[in-house]
Amino acid sequence: MAYGVELIKPRVVGLREYPTPEPGSGEVRVRTLYSGIWAGTELATYRGTNPYLEKHWDAEAGLFLPGQSTFSYPVDVWGYSEVGEVDALGDGGTGLELGQLVWGMWCHRSSAVQSAERLVGHQLPENVDPLVGTFARVGAVALNAVLASGARIGETAVVFGQGVIGLLATQLLVAQGVEVVAVDIVPNRLELAEEFGATPLSAAAGDLAVTVRDLTQGRCADRVIELAGAYPALHQAIRVAGVDGTVVAAGFYQGPATALALGEEFHHNRVTVVSSQIGSLPLALRDRWSRERLHQTVIKLCAAGRLDPMPLVTHVIPAKRAAEAYELLDNPPPDLLQVILDFRESAEPSGGGPM
Repeated sequence: MAYGVELIKPRVVGLREYPTPEPGSGEVRVRTLYSGIWAGTELATYRGTNPYLEKHWDAEAGLFLPGQSTFSYPVDVWGYSEVGEVDALGDGGTGLELGQLVWGMWCHRSSAVQSAERLVGHQLPENVDPLVGTFARVGAVALNAVLASGARIGETAVVFGQGVIGLLATQLLVAQGVEVVAVDIVPNRLELAEEFGATPLSAAAGDLAVTVRDLTQGRCADRVIELAGAYPALHQAIRVAGVDGTVVAAGFYQGPATALALGEEFHHNRVTVVSSQIGSLPLALRDRWSRERLHQTVIKLCAAGRLDPMPLVTHVIPAKRAAEAYELLDNPPPDLLQVILDFRESAEPSGGGPM
């Protein structure tokens, strides 16, 4: 039997068994090794604040509409960043071999059948730690936000939120010669950002907008990326951006935006706020870029040593103890960054996870 992690109701996580699937023609079965928890989107579902739980998302119209909600409890379609081993092949040519490690998205499930065509090109390079495969999706979110910012060599970019995606964005920006100011309130996150080459700036240290103007000799930031997913941070990002500045809002914001004072700097400085979401690419890049290219690029950069997500892995927890993993994310200790579910049968908690 196989098993998956499901959300029975808000803040109640369980396991559900299901028959181990068999691949059909043109399919392969993957035995999951690791699955990363995406703190923003998944925590919104865990806490019951995700709008998909209350409204219907009409993708064709691009609208949330009243009526039948997109998600309902129990939710078992969650989990976006998996890596596993091909352990069965269906009939017909697949382009994959038994024992190959592949990355993709098949939810928090111990075993899954996938289209071989979908996984061809998702083989994990031999020199890459399997844990890296769990960063393909979150890395793509970071890369998408960086591309949306249009940051250029020698410019100054301020990145609000040095969680997993923020730290990946910081690495990507530094790697292309951008001066990065990393903003957060958690000391160990700021220390990591500094190790990656950024100038750390505590969100609690005075007026951020004034400080950034001082750091840039009055120029203000050339680019601002908001990844905290919090309205107070978005408001500060708008203040930091300055006259005719642009803010890339890439966080998953929840609830009413009561912290935004749009009649202040946003209005008077004519600040542009651009939404970045993994469902699509910046308009100017869509003829050459795709979501698949985003994912592929992240894995290639990791294999080349130009992007390193491994310092972000703080907790690896056995998948059968997933409830503890989500509780940990819901009430995070100061050192927490990426939490990964370990589906290996011999898995033991590591990296500071609950014992």
